[in-house]
Amino acid sequence: MSHAHDRVLILDFGSQFTQLIARRIREESVYCEIHSPDKSLKWIKAWNPAAVILSGGPSSVYDEDVPTADIGLLEAGIPILGICYGFHLIAHLEGAEVEQGKREYGRAELQVQVIDGIFKGFHQGKTTTVWCSHGDHVDEPPPGYESLASTDTLRVAAFRAVDRPIYAVQFHPEVAHTDRGDEILSNFLFKVAECRPTWTAGAFIEDTVAQIRQQVGEATVICGLSGGVDSSVAAVLVHRAIGDRLTCIFVDHGLLRKQEREQVELMFRTHHKMKLVVEEASVPFLEDLSGVIDPEEKRRAIGNRFIQVFESTARREGTGATFLVQGTLYPDVIESVSVGGPSVTIKSHHNVGGLPEDVPFELIEPLRELFKDEVRQVGRELGLSEEFVGRHPFPGPGLAIRILGEVTEERLDILREADAIYLEEIRLAGLYDEIWQAFAILLPVQSVGVMGDA
Repeated sequence: MSHAHDRVLILDFGSQFTQLIARRIREESVYCEIHSPDKSLKWIKAWNPAAVILSGGPSSVYDEDVPTADIGLLEAGIPILGICYGFHLIAHLEGAEVEQGKREYGRAELQVQVIDGIFKGFHQGKTTTVWCSHGDHVDEPPPGYESLASTDTLRVAAFRAVDRPIYAVQFHPEVAHTDRGDEILSNFLFKVAECRPTWTAGAFIEDTVAQIRQQVGEATVICGLSGGVDSSVAAVLVHRAIGDRLTCIFVDHGLLRKQEREQVELMFRTHHKMKLVVEEASVPFLEDLSGVIDPEEKRRAIGNRFIQVFESTARREGTGATFLVQGTLYPDVIESVSVGGPSVTIKSHHNVGGLPEDVPFELIEPLRELFKDEVRQVGRELGLSEEFVGRHPFPGPGLAIRILGEVTEERLDILREADAIYLEEIRLAGLYDEIWQAFAILLPVQSVGVMGDA
């Protein structure tokens, strides 16, 4: 990522909402990264953040081996926002008494007393709903700080330093349940930290294209194209950087949705003029799946065969490629940076394209800084059709794991047609973009639905 952009550093103390904080900041066109809280003040200064956010977390400041931050950070002149545990940590480090109490979880009505800073634009005398999730509380702000807001159960729900750009809130502005949370974060970014909103899809593409060209030089690159959002956007982005030195390989394993292969060929070969190799391999995949019922065995069989087909196709095409495009996203990168491991347990998707670690390629991961919604934005900026950037997630093993029981060509045909009809009806109703995921499943038994029965 180009250092021309202002950057916000999020220190993750284990909150389930940490990634949501990052997404809210990115939505304001400000770049941010999530890192573990054990970073030294020297490291933080070298990273040169425009602002620092201390996330929430499950700990109490009185727990053993409690995660903390370098106290020098509070004297560094960097704008800081503490959220929930971050609120308690700042109070504790600055000498306030943090009192332990029963956990409070749910909505609360916030009364703002100081209409300034992060509460710019709020109104005295009016309450706003916020979301709380905490056990400890603070009844008096630390020396040199002033209280900004309260609730019925919290004498101090927010405070700030009198002489430094340090703010803290005892609720979660990043969640949808906090009515004006986006406004609070926006005020912190632009009125307190004076960040510049330069992190856009267009700026990302410009930076990434330059980085890819520098990384690749005059070498050639291959990409395993699945037709999904991530691989499609990654492929078009790399193609913009190096043109025909990219070869995309699309393996048709016979487990695709209706007309998916034709859609991929039309989009990438015809519209984007990309070098695309389509490998027909449905016969060996179906042979491997013959008699297999267990879903995990299906995944293993499909994954192993995919590796063989992909590698043999790459060798046959003689691309001489030294680089491989991989659609790594930001959640994959940050899954182990927080306290005691991942703050949000990220389930790895069944990625048929997962190649062995010892493949003789250097990786290109053009999307590793992006969340999924940002990948879609970049795809639109690159000119990919909404049919591709807005499509629902589809597992690498395809329809095989949406068939309960043995996978046969006949059962695939039935499910393929049923899935297409179902999705067509959802689109006709104008609901496709409102639903995160919808699909048909083929059961090995007959079933019946009853309407109106008590």
